[in-house]
Amino acid sequence: MKRISLAIAAITAVVVALLTAQAASAAGVTASFTKVSDWGSGFEGKVTVTNGTTSSLSTWSVALDFPSGYGVSSTWDANHSSSGQTHTFTPPSWAGPLAPGATVSFGFNGSPGNFPGIAACRLNSGSCSGGGGGTVPGAPGGLSGTASASSVSLTWSGASGATSYNVYRNGTKVGSPTGTSYTDSGLSANTAYSYQVSASNSAGEGPKSSSISVTTGTGGGNTGTKQAAPYLYVGWGDPPNPATVMNATGIKAFTMAFVLSSGGCNPAWDGSRPLQGGADASTIAAIRAAGGDVVPSFGGWSGNKLGPNCGTPEALAGAYQQVINAYSLKAIDIDIENSDEFENEAVQDRILNALKIVKQNNQGIRTIVTFGTSTTGPTYYGNRLIDQSKALGANIDVFTLMPFDFGSSNIYNDTVGASQGLNNKLKATFGWSTAEAYAHQGISGMNGLSDQQEMTSTATWQNITNWAKSNGLGRLAFWSVNRDRGCAGGGVVSNCSGIAQGDWDFTRITAGF
Repeated sequence: MKRISLAIAAITAVVVALLTAQAASAAGVTASFTKVSDWGSGFEGKVTVTNGTTSSLSTWSVALDFPSGYGVSSTWDANHSSSGQTHTFTPPSWAGPLAPGATVSFGFNGSPGNFPGIAACRLNSGSCSGGGGGTVPGAPGGLSGTASASSVSLTWSGASGATSYNVYRNGTKVGSPTGTSYTDSGLSANTAYSYQVSASNSAGEGPKSSSISVTTGTGGGNTGTKQAAPYLYVGWGDPPNPATVMNATGIKAFTMAFVLSSGGCNPAWDGSRPLQGGADASTIAAIRAAGGDVVPSFGGWSGNKLGPNCGTPEALAGAYQQVINAYSLKAIDIDIENSDEFENEAVQDRILNALKIVKQNNQGIRTIVTFGTSTTGPTYYGNRLIDQSKALGANIDVFTLMPFDFGSSNIYNDTVGASQGLNNKLKATFGWSTAEAYAHQGISGMNGLSDQQEMTSTATWQNITNWAKSNGLGRLAFWSVNRDRGCAGGGVVSNCSGIAQGDWDFTRITAGF
């Protein structure tokens, strides 16, 4: 009986030992971070590594990702290295193996203060929570990027075992895509940004890739991210000599109206004048000779449009490309106001997909869409255009409103109201700040009398220009330089504004933008 009891006790001891070993093994090796103190201008952090296995741990490595702007100033009981916002700690030279069940701690001081906590923690390239949760993916490879004036498109090679990725701009995480590409939007023009990518799975986040630097473009019209470019129409309204206007006003860019279909998917000025060898090409050459540049506008209210006539986005992009190639353009404007384009959802999507192709094929080109509005912001079709530009990844640089033909008695208030409504829509759709959204906005007004006899005086246009400038809008235009001459008491005609004014007064005000 005694021998049986001893045998049972021995078996029980073995079972308990096995269960204890399994539990310890399941606990794994873990690391925990504690903010010990914070004095406003700095903080003290502590990390404890615990060996919850039954075997000695020969070495360990703890990688902590800090929020942007925070760093380590001193370390004790560990070696420290950093790459961007990732800080890696390893045992000091005098430390031996970490025994089963044992713990070891190290500390560091960091700055500035009010430290919100670490963004991610990795122990021996695995999860800091331990528990035998598998292995985190390795660092993605082949990271590369292409830029427009306001965005960077990134691609990379997939990491084995990854279920998602993390994109870091200048050390701060900006996206978590599931695929191997990401577009970072709402950026400043002519600015260098640093990017890294890491891979994640259920075990945690793996190490970051090597960093790359990508510089955004300078925007259209050689005028950076802001552009004053009133419309000039060679085929209408006694067109003025552009060099004369430039010398008198200081304006440096014109929006050239209008590229239409000459039949099918073939671009031509007004649908009839050739891209090369005609009056339009001569005008563009004269503007550039005087130190300026142009933004051809596709569409407008009248005429046969390319959008409905080009059967696919690829064909439409090819038509745009013909014009881009003809003049080595830095920017194009799509004036999508007529119902055959603006209120035709299939054509809207065709235009947006075509502009996406244009952005992919022309590094740094600036794309502008110009459309009508209500006094409080975009209408149904304007909101749809914005929503679809996000959904399709069209990467439009500037959304320009035409705030007139309201039958309004206060065109300044209605212009500001419409622009504020657009700002709210862009913020909600793209996640931009107020300033970022305004940088992607434009105003295209109508000088003098509008079609509905609204009056925009030079004083009103000066106030609109001041408002647009102070809020950082990206574009200012008006219809048109041809009409920027006085004819007090007149109606809406092609070669004057219908109000008393000096020649080129509206252009001179616009140049101040």
